[in-house]
Amino acid sequence: MTETAHPLREPVIDALRECFDPEIPVNIYDLGLIYEILIDDDNKVDIKMTLTSPACPVAGTLPGEVQALADKVEGTADVNVELVWDPPWTQAMLSEAAKLQLGLM
Repeated sequence: MTETAHPLREPVIDALRECFDPEIPVNIYDLGLIYEILIDDDNKVDIKMTLTSPACPVAGTLPGEVQALADKVEGTADVNVELVWDPPWTQAMLSEAAKLQLGLM
């Protein structure tokens, strides 16, 4: 499995950018909640993600939403989403676009 150079990588990222954190008006990819996207030769997608806090009100539903969005990408076979807490999310994980959007730059 590889995290780069797979033709489905950008379409999966684009799909994940349609999902927004309910408390911060930034998509989950630019928010830095997606830690890893691995896609194998059979187009199986494994995503490791976190939340801004273990007490996040959508902890029970957001991983399923991420899975559904990635699964809608044409060509993906099986999508697995794993919720991880290490490393803990911090504002340092925000993309530059997210920092600009939030007025942090």
